[in-house]
Amino acid sequence: MIKFFLGAIIALSLIGGAIRFASDEHSWQIIIHKQEALHSVQNGAIRIYNQFKKIISDPDISDTSSIVIEEG
Repeated sequence: MIKFFLGAIIALSLIGGAIRFASDEHSWQIIIHKQEALHSVQNGAIRIYNQFKKIISDPDISDTSSIVIEEG
């Protein structure tokens, strides 16, 4: 579970542009902007939360969904 959260944080940071790769002919660098990473993760988490809240509270889902229980 911790790996999942860590992966989500890294993905949100990459998408938000907080992590930048720089290289020259001698070395590779990963540059992390801490404030941008924090804002990227916060904004991404808020957007994901709002999407799930929208999906769960959608009244059309309860009208069109049915539960089927089969005994075998």
